[in-house]
Amino acid sequence: MTVSTFFVIAIVKALVALFILTTLIAYIQLAERKIVARMQSRVGPTRVGPFGLLQPLADAVKFILKEDIVPAGAEKGLYLLAPILSVTLALLAIAVIPVGPPLSLHGWLIPLQLTNLNVGLLYVLGVTSLGVYGIVLAGWSSNSKYSLLGSLRAGSQMVSYELALGLALVGPVLLAGTLSLNGIVHAQAGGHWFLWTQWVAFFIYLTAAFAETNRIPFDLPEAEGELGAGYHTEYSAMKFAMFFLAEYANMITVSCVATLVFLGGWSGPLFGPPALHILLPIFWFCLKVAAFLFLFIWVRGTLPRFRYDQLMAFGWKVLVPLALANVMVTSLVAAVLH
Repeated sequence: MTVSTFFVIAIVKALVALFILTTLIAYIQLAERKIVARMQSRVGPTRVGPFGLLQPLADAVKFILKEDIVPAGAEKGLYLLAPILSVTLALLAIAVIPVGPPLSLHGWLIPLQLTNLNVGLLYVLGVTSLGVYGIVLAGWSSNSKYSLLGSLRAGSQMVSYELALGLALVGPVLLAGTLSLNGIVHAQAGGHWFLWTQWVAFFIYLTAAFAETNRIPFDLPEAEGELGAGYHTEYSAMKFAMFFLAEYANMITVSCVATLVFLGGWSGPLFGPPALHILLPIFWFCLKVAAFLFLFIWVRGTLPRFRYDQLMAFGWKVLVPLALANVMVTSLVAAVLH
């Protein structure tokens, strides 16, 4: 394969993945509105298209046509950079997520991911951890007290819970012996999901994931009841849409990582004709990710927001010590067994 062919294939794969991801984000948002509406005895979007299925298209047109306002006192360069940084980093994290085993098609081996890194998990953690810069820059550059308070909350919250999230993933990595996401999935072959042996780590990861994505009950950086809309109060039109896109992209990323690390990735029962065996692993992976996304929506519709002191105390006094204890116990068990 020549260099030019390699780059053409890489660009095509990236564009296809970007189209699928943005479409998926649009319809996750629609699903969230409908599910929360049902939980609260409302109807939800039904007017645009059959069953409201064209509502995401209407929302996209609305964002494009809305007036784009820049506050007079804003630091314009950083103000414009912040949403671009947030959405770019959120989308980059998807690059190493495998959605199934490689496909063999007419002698070609097609990996179902954009790129396969032997430190894929470390890459995801590194890229997603940089997302806090977009939020902090947005709050500071807007020249607004509400935005600044939201960005300060976001910075302290994401740093605090990122530590617990990273420590929660150390246990499965010790058991798998690799940082490759494909390798972690293969280590769980035969139904030996790390969920069964690392259920404490799973609980810590799931809780920290809610905080990392600024979702209820950890949505204090936005907190519309206190801060207007938090760090993106002064953003409108497509710049606001970028923050919106970044939040849902991060939800997909943490759901994919949870599926790969704790639920065996694409592993699941195979049945039917051999042709169906190609599609079933992708189906099982998507089903597990959808279950996590439903959990995000379910929690949003049922739980109240934490107070800020409760948020920080729970992170530092409960999750971090629990994650460290889990790492120590897992290390001892791994050393004894090996």
